[in-house]
Amino acid sequence: MSPFKDLSESSPNASLFTLAPLPMDAEGIAQGFQHYYAHTFGRDRDCRSSYYPYKALAITLRDRLMERWKRTRHAHDQANCRRTYYLSLEFLMGRSLSNALLNLDLTDATRQSLYQMGLLYEEIEQAEMDAGLGNGGLGRLAACFLDSCATLQLPVKGYGLRYEYGMFRQLIEDGRQVEEPDHWMRDGNPWELERPEYTQRIPFFGRTEEYKDHNGRSCRRWVDTHDVLAVPYDIPIPGYRNDTINTLRLWSAAATDEFDLGEFNAGSYPESVAAKNDAEHITMVLYPNDANECGKELRLRQQFFLASASIKDVIREWVRLQGRDFSTFADKNCFQLNDTHPAVSVAELMRQLMDDHGLEWEAAWEITSRTMAYTNHTLLPEALERWPVRLFQQLLPRILEIIYEINARFLSLVAARWPGDIDRQRRLSLIEEGDDPQVRMAFLAIVGSFSVNGVAALHSDLLKKGLFRDWYELWPEKFNNKTNGVTPRRWLAMCNEPLRDLLDETIGTGWVCDLSQLSRLAPHADDAAFRARWDDIKQANKARLSRLVASTCGIEFPPEFMFDVQVKRIHEYKRQLLNILHVIHLYNRIKHGDGDLGAPRCVLIGGKAAPGYEMAKLIIKLINNVAKVVNADRSVSERLRVAFIPDYRVSVMEILAPGTDLSEQISTAGKEASGTGNMKFMMNGAVTIGTLDGANIEIRERVGEDNFFLFGLTAEEVERTRGNYDPNGIIAHEPALQEVMGLLESGHFNQFEKGIFDPIINGIRSPHDPWLTAADFDSYRRTQLLAAETYKDRERWLRMSILNTAHSGFFSSDRTIAEYNRDIWKLDTVEPSPFGSW
Repeated sequence: MSPFKDLSESSPNASLFTLAPLPMDAEGIAQGFQHYYAHTFGRDRDCRSSYYPYKALAITLRDRLMERWKRTRHAHDQANCRRTYYLSLEFLMGRSLSNALLNLDLTDATRQSLYQMGLLYEEIEQAEMDAGLGNGGLGRLAACFLDSCATLQLPVKGYGLRYEYGMFRQLIEDGRQVEEPDHWMRDGNPWELERPEYTQRIPFFGRTEEYKDHNGRSCRRWVDTHDVLAVPYDIPIPGYRNDTINTLRLWSAAATDEFDLGEFNAGSYPESVAAKNDAEHITMVLYPNDANECGKELRLRQQFFLASASIKDVIREWVRLQGRDFSTFADKNCFQLNDTHPAVSVAELMRQLMDDHGLEWEAAWEITSRTMAYTNHTLLPEALERWPVRLFQQLLPRILEIIYEINARFLSLVAARWPGDIDRQRRLSLIEEGDDPQVRMAFLAIVGSFSVNGVAALHSDLLKKGLFRDWYELWPEKFNNKTNGVTPRRWLAMCNEPLRDLLDETIGTGWVCDLSQLSRLAPHADDAAFRARWDDIKQANKARLSRLVASTCGIEFPPEFMFDVQVKRIHEYKRQLLNILHVIHLYNRIKHGDGDLGAPRCVLIGGKAAPGYEMAKLIIKLINNVAKVVNADRSVSERLRVAFIPDYRVSVMEILAPGTDLSEQISTAGKEASGTGNMKFMMNGAVTIGTLDGANIEIRERVGEDNFFLFGLTAEEVERTRGNYDPNGIIAHEPALQEVMGLLESGHFNQFEKGIFDPIINGIRSPHDPWLTAADFDSYRRTQLLAAETYKDRERWLRMSILNTAHSGFFSSDRTIAEYNRDIWKLDTVEPSPFGSW
């Protein structure tokens, strides 16, 4: 019950909730900053830490977000609108300060107020740590999507987990990846708001039993559970200068009884806090290592914890606004599952509707199958999660019962569609039989969803023809494509201010919310004066990137060199190995006096390898060993330099994207779902060298083949190599690759570490290499030479750079979200309530 009574507009207390808007000028920012700095944090001019100025500024801005946040929530309630809930285990938000300033249109006012107080904004900005809520493209995409939903004023709420530690902080020692804890919340997070009043209770373990309800109906219930509390923390997601603030709700795990006094008094001190520690492990670390049984259990607990808490929260809100009538629930709600991680939501929504709210199976399934929508992000079968039935039975016994029932009803449908086709029933079953039966989570998501989408045209096509072919034949109407995009606010307007100013001057400011307007830039590619200004901006951005490389890697990158950059998660299919093999080739040609290698280049590679992924970590070691040899040799470093940038993250990409000349998107064709780094680089004027994979295909279609460096086998050609691949024959007939392999096999880059790169060498030479490194090497080498020669023609390169930016409009996440909304969510836009209401 609310403690507030009789607070109508005529009430004398109503003014408590109709405060005047906070000032949005330099003076108002200064007043708020000084108040928090002096009175909340007790600091004065003698404080030498940049952390307290950052925190004071963050809370000053959060106040301004808060008043718009409440108006947005009130408008959503008043409109009784349909809503979407975006469930994701990752939200790679990066830093929030600069993004909030940009979207509130307070950047200039804030810089002015800080300058007048003798403070530099750039120093304060660096005090904010990147939020450790994601790892790679999946999480960054989710962050871009939330930005676009708020900018488009769509009622979309994000749900994730509040990890106390990110995946890890990556150090490089002796060329090897070393993982340190990423305690990003060590000093707190000023952008979050704890909402303990919405805490949910999440069951684990226990058993199920049958009982009769008050109508004599047989029901099932989950009893003797070990419950964990899910405590919500809300983060504001500001739209671009439209007063809309959406919400990202993150769940933190806590024990129901934090302290066992009896155990403590008995001297069992560790046992007295065991329940607390066990609960908190759920949201302690992003992506625990699931190579062992304990890690698997923790990962599944994370997924169910997210699904159960989020669904409980949505139903709580439904009951608050609509009561316990669920007949229109599917008309008003949609859950978007970001990849397979939240797939257990299908069974959990069924459980809550039936067990907690008394719905019959048919009614609950009608709601579930009309509200769930599934986005697939991978073509790699091993990435489609499967969990042992025995683990489900132990951890989530009631959920397993529901999954078995879903499967039985589904297989009867398959049998009716294809009578007697036992093989197809086996292929489509949610349960993979065997010595250790597995629950196929992607299949659960498909069965329970009304929409299944891929994230690039090729990816969606390959899903239908390969990975999910049987499903497509059964339900073709479910499948659709939504090519990914990235937000132009962070990835151009915020991270590349000089280019933003040039664009504003040249084509106006409307492009920030309508990126298709960048097409008006194309005619300026033929203007020599415009190209000169473009070049000045690119060189300044390269100088900034060069300073970053010098400070983090100790290597000087001359800005006049071509900056050749590959940054992404380290994985064999992304082929950082192919990149470093080409570096070895360049090194070898320079040492042999070959002067015809085009423009001198700086090669920068970055990304994290999963802690248990030994081959990926070995590739990092090879990159660093090669870099050490190349950079130490003066006869080589005058034309070639190499660095591995450690701890790649969002704030680093914000410097890399504007300063890159050549964007490496070189995955084995048919393996990358989409990619989004390719879009960020393109948006900032980098030219792509890449295969026909993922969104590269659509990038090339839009920018034109003359402005894209294409190499390598197509997805169809890759498929045809299965069982017919002879890498040793390729190596024997390609002198350049033969020489590269000779250097590797001679131990030239590991003279004091004998044999450490043998697994890499054996992998390249294996006829079972699924990444076809040797097959694509010669095409890659020749295309790299063409890129380096083209770069020497400065005017031609600048024209290509301008055209890449001009044709990047399609890759805005605003366009992607508009398509999600048109085809799947079907939401109406909602504007915030007027100031003075809440």
